Amino acid sequence: MKLTRSTTDSVFAGVCGGLAEQFGWSPSRLRVVWVLATIFTAFAGLIVYLALWFLMPKTPPAPLPFEPAVNQPWRHGV
Repeated sequence: MKLTRSTTDSVFAGVCGGLAEQFGWSPSRLRVVWVLATIFTAFAGLIVYLALWFLMPKTPPAPLPFEPAVNQPWRHGV
């Protein structure tokens, strides 16, 4: 299990989006819970968020799909 920050579902740094993708949770619900936890724990959630932002790598981009060239005059009868 490797935690990575999300590049597709990111509001600020992709930490909540990455956690939600990893555990199969709703990103918006996780963000609401994170904000509430940050408020009720005297902003300790902010410190945790910043630490995760620093420690979690970004999700590597997906490889581009291979698309063969359409116009290949040297290939006849294919």
